Amino acid sequence: MSKLILKTEGDTHVVVTRRFAAPPEAVYRAHTEPALIQQWMLGPEGWTMPVCICEAKPGGKMRFEWKNGKGEGFYLTGESLEVEPYTRLVHVERMFLPDPTPDNHVETTFEPDGTGTLMTMRMTLPDAQTRAAMLATGMEHGMEASYVRLEGLLQPAHVA
Repeated sequence: MSKLILKTEGDTHVVVTRRFAAPPEAVYRAHTEPALIQQWMLGPEGWTMPVCICEAKPGGKMRFEWKNGKGEGFYLTGESLEVEPYTRLVHVERMFLPDPTPDNHVETTFEPDGTGTLMTMRMTLPDAQTRAAMLATGMEHGMEASYVRLEGLLQPAHVA
């Protein structure tokens, strides 16, 4: 059973929540350190992220490039807007599939939850059509596959 909960709010919001058995600092680092991101944010099996730029500071740039080994790929660019270490990240991103998607405003929080972390990601899209198109890509399956990888990465033997 998936641990990821994806809900829609209004016409333009998607809210994703997931609990991790690791402290907020570790989950935050996994979302901001390129060497860690490249190990888990891969979506379904068979994909890699050969390019990962993530500058976790206001005005910092983001670029993630995914490849599937069959000549297919896509990328995301973005900018960090607000950064509160270990607590909150706010950024804007756009996918290139190959054409650019409208901007997606993303706020991610990392809250202590018992011995772990409750991560909440709130995405704000420009309109209902853009949100529907994003959800139709099967993003929930790819996100959960990535978060299962992240959960393994966060186990004590892997956390420095």
